Amino acid sequence: MRWMRFFYRERWDQERERELQTYLEIETDENIARGMTPENARYAARRKLGNLTLIREEIHRMDSLTFIESLWQDMRCALRMLRKNAAFALVAVLTLALGIGANTAIFSVIHAVLLRPLPYDNPDRIVVVVESNPSKGFPQFSVSPPNYMDWRKESSAFQYMSSVSRGDLSYTGGAEAERLSGANVSASFFSVMGAEPALGRVFLPEDDVVGKASVVVLSYGLWTRRFGSDPQVIGKSLVLDGRPYRVVGVMQSGFQFPRGVDLWLPSEFDERSLGPGARGAHYLRVLARLKPGVSIDQAQAEMASLSKRIEQQYPKTNAGWTSKVVSLNEVMVGDVRPTLLVLFGAVGFLLLIACANVANLLLARAAGRQREIAIRFSLGASRLRIARQLLTESILLSGIATAAGLLLAEWAIRILRTLPPSNLPRAASIGLDLPVLVFATGVAILTGVLFGVAPALQITRSAPSETLKEGGRTASAGRQGVRSALVVLETTLALMLLIGSGLLLKSFLRLQTVDPGFQYKNVLTASVSLPEAKYATEAQKIQFVDQVLERIQAVQGVKEAAAASGNPIEGSNLGFAFATKELQALSPADQPSAGYYVVSSNYFRTLGIPLLVGRYFTHEDSAGSPRVAIISEAVAQRFFHDKNPIGQTMFIGAGAPTEKPLWREIVGVVGDVKDDGLGAAATMTVYEPLRQIGWSEMKLFVRSDSNPSQFAGVLRSQVTAVDKDLPVADLFTGEQLMADAVAQPQLRTTLLSLFAGLALVLASLGIYGVMSNTVAQRTHEIGVRMALGAGQRSVLGLVLSNGMRLTLLGIALGTAGAFALTRLMKGFLFQVTPTDPATFAEVALFLFLVALLASYIPARRATRVDPVVALRYE
Repeated sequence: MRWMRFFYRERWDQERERELQTYLEIETDENIARGMTPENARYAARRKLGNLTLIREEIHRMDSLTFIESLWQDMRCALRMLRKNAAFALVAVLTLALGIGANTAIFSVIHAVLLRPLPYDNPDRIVVVVESNPSKGFPQFSVSPPNYMDWRKESSAFQYMSSVSRGDLSYTGGAEAERLSGANVSASFFSVMGAEPALGRVFLPEDDVVGKASVVVLSYGLWTRRFGSDPQVIGKSLVLDGRPYRVVGVMQSGFQFPRGVDLWLPSEFDERSLGPGARGAHYLRVLARLKPGVSIDQAQAEMASLSKRIEQQYPKTNAGWTSKVVSLNEVMVGDVRPTLLVLFGAVGFLLLIACANVANLLLARAAGRQREIAIRFSLGASRLRIARQLLTESILLSGIATAAGLLLAEWAIRILRTLPPSNLPRAASIGLDLPVLVFATGVAILTGVLFGVAPALQITRSAPSETLKEGGRTASAGRQGVRSALVVLETTLALMLLIGSGLLLKSFLRLQTVDPGFQYKNVLTASVSLPEAKYATEAQKIQFVDQVLERIQAVQGVKEAAAASGNPIEGSNLGFAFATKELQALSPADQPSAGYYVVSSNYFRTLGIPLLVGRYFTHEDSAGSPRVAIISEAVAQRFFHDKNPIGQTMFIGAGAPTEKPLWREIVGVVGDVKDDGLGAAATMTVYEPLRQIGWSEMKLFVRSDSNPSQFAGVLRSQVTAVDKDLPVADLFTGEQLMADAVAQPQLRTTLLSLFAGLALVLASLGIYGVMSNTVAQRTHEIGVRMALGAGQRSVLGLVLSNGMRLTLLGIALGTAGAFALTRLMKGFLFQVTPTDPATFAEVALFLFLVALLASYIPARRATRVDPVVALRYE
């Protein structure tokens, strides 16, 4: 074995000597070419070789260092190389920082929204139980109080079960009335959530009994904001909706459910809410905590069986209804999950493009370092040693880029935190915490290896003696092939991103052209809640609305004013079954359902909802007159067909009509309103006059001649003039609400388009860089061609054809990839197919033209090569 080691060592030394001799001859020839005499040229070469011998000894010394010492030497060398090539380092760092920053920002969102556990005790055991009736068009709906009570008594899969219903309340204990967001919950609610109070106690079972105890639990935010964190607040009395409540507890900081709630009150189900007719009133949300060892599938099987028994027991109200058990995390983030995964895939593509671009830069830079590397080989450096040095430079470059990328990510995260929770749940918890920093570190190492391994392999594969003899021209062919492959990769990924963003952009533009069925410009909206303690009768509610609308209508600049039980921009949130004379024989499960609004007589004119047949409501449609209704065009077309609906009668409510049915005469048909969203089909809607049925939760609408926001103070003052204890909340313009309605598709489109634009820029720079390097590498060849008579057009075509071949190959591969991946975006598109031929063709043509421009600039430069200079080019 010692003999073999000696033999191979001797052969290795002989090879190094031959390479040094080759270098001596080349250096001597170059000195002669510079004008030296042969003697002086050889002397200068030997002197330089003597210096290189010292370097060789230094290389042998470095090979004997420990790993840590050697790594430190590599780092110092890498820093010197980057400092010497500051322009290259700056471009590479900026390119990588864009990719790493985008990935870090989107991962921080995914971690906060999808991966981080909910801030409750054992959140994976908290579930939401909902009722659904696909035949009614309700794939997921709330629960009726009687059904909830049956579930709580008979189910065995849950440790605790609680109902939740939202409702705003008027607080009149401060300097001025304030609208607070409340939630009526069962006593077991806090046990379901595993939450303990910071002060006092939570609800007891006896608190659920109607009239037993009017108690309230405050949120930490309300306690801090309204009561100055006073610990003596326990036991104090609050007046909510004109009714006194005693404060019994304050919850911990950070606990909030449902989102935005200020306080919690007991459910207090009365006989009316639990009676037989209440099973058709679906308005509760039901939360439950699974027993230890019980899975969601087991709970689902039990609830399906239980719902079947209830359906058989109460067929009139429960026919077709079943229950579904869903994890709380899925309910809270389910809608945004596909968007985040698509964006994460997009930034992954962007990072790959950035890596390919930097790898191209390193390969171009390697062309200038091949003599340096060849000399290192000649002086005794091993291929592994050289490769490690090059990878150290790459990882160091990636580390610097990661630091810059984290700054970009922090800037992006600050913007994302400002998004409303309806568009991005848990946005406030997004940040650069430890898991995100670990992810960024992993990305830095991975990217350093990704874009560094190709140049390292290419440059260490070349034969040192050949490189020294040929001046590096022969070694460039392999690198040029790798660079071309990287350009194809960049073009492929960029096209896929561009097609995805093009589809979303076209879909979003078409969504914005959809007519919602009403006019929202120059409209101001507000919410008013009439407390039952003060407005107990329908007459009192009607009188209040009449007075407020009359006062607002008299204000100069106000064109129209109206009130309704819901806002069509946000949706009615109310739906009831209905029947006509022909439909009354249907079973309750088969009776159709429609959205339901109670509106003032001026509602349709204020929102510009067109009258198609019949008449609008009038002031005479009051409590003492025959009951009337207006239906939407969708109801008329589906159930009346060619028959004129005017004069027909209908009743509203599940089940068969009573012995004395309360029939409404249809007096008008209005245009459809898209209150389920612009991308959804028009909903069937039924309207009743507000002067015939009083309503507590009201939306006020004011249409003005100019900017509607200037009437916010006027609207609030007119309500206060009628009732000083009544707060006005949710003051928004129609444009603001409509913008919120399309905020999520707009965010998705904007971010993907931004990433696609960055990908296009990086791919264009990659093509430009390869073409520029190709021209530099082929300068001698171009000079020979021009010397032999090739014209500028011929040279231009030669260079352009090379760039266009790479581009067309990338476009072909990108089109195939996009054809497969865009199918995953089907749920995001509106009136656009995932394989829309026009979008594919337009994006491909656009990318081709951009690539043509990127190739034309270096091609134009090639046509200006001086043949005399090029023939002397080395």
